[in-house]
Amino acid sequence: MLRELKIGWIKWIDSVWLKSEEIEKALEKYDIHELDMEACLEWNQKARIDTYDDYSFLIFHFPKYNTRRKLYELNEFNIFLWKDFLITLRDSTGSHINKIFNHYDELKIGSKKKDIKVTTAYILYEITQAMLEKMFNVISKMTSDIKALERDVFENDNNSTLVKEIMYKKRNIILLKHMFKPQVIVLKQLEEKVNKTYSWEIEEYFEDLEDKLEQIVNEINILQEYIDSIEDAFKSMVDIKTNFVIKMLTVFSAFMLPLTLITSFYWMNVSLPFVENIKFIFFLLFLSLFIMVFIYVFLRRSWRF
Repeated sequence: MLRELKIGWIKWIDSVWLKSEEIEKALEKYDIHELDMEACLEWNQKARIDTYDDYSFLIFHFPKYNTRRKLYELNEFNIFLWKDFLITLRDSTGSHINKIFNHYDELKIGSKKKDIKVTTAYILYEITQAMLEKMFNVISKMTSDIKALERDVFENDNNSTLVKEIMYKKRNIILLKHMFKPQVIVLKQLEEKVNKTYSWEIEEYFEDLEDKLEQIVNEINILQEYIDSIEDAFKSMVDIKTNFVIKMLTVFSAFMLPLTLITSFYWMNVSLPFVENIKFIFFLLFLSLFIMVFIYVFLRRSWRF
């Protein structure tokens, strides 16, 4: 899908899921560096910004959730920013971007073009602002999910599915961290470029984006510490249960050891003393019971169980 919008003296081209040949055709009439063109044709690039005299090229990443894989995936934004021109190439539809596009489309129709005071940098700010606000909702949901997971860990520590859930959460948090951390530097460089290009006050808008992005990164770091602590607690609880089972098996084996030793002697095909004496049998039973009690008392004092 490719759509164009003229707002006053500026133009915005927005596209979703264009094929390589369609991207080349859409960009061929603009003086774009070949490396930037190559980056647009190869998705899943790293977050970056390339600044030139007349335009800037940016790559941002925002998450999209794959319900089947239970994994957040990269939603890549390729952005070309001129003073009077904006091109956004993305690989996923989004209601937030559509809402912004429709807002300016209705604004253009309802107002005289010369009365519309907007710049390409401000539109880019609104796009980034919308995606960051969406990310706050993602973090809020992840926090709720991790709290629910924490309750499950302490109430059902023997549930084998908890291991998968913990791994899913850790993987998603690490992916989000690697996604947003590099973008802090990109946004700072973008702010410097915007301040040099645009005469009217827009610095405070991008400073606001920087603050929000840094807050998102901090929240992700907190989530990582949170899930790590839950994983450590889960492992400790599993270790405690394993140690308890091993302890019980050890006690049982210790109880059976004297009986096994005695019966192994008297079941051999050799002549042993007191075999025919019925009182000796009771003596052996008393001796075995005494040894078992002694082992129990010794283990209780040693292990404190």
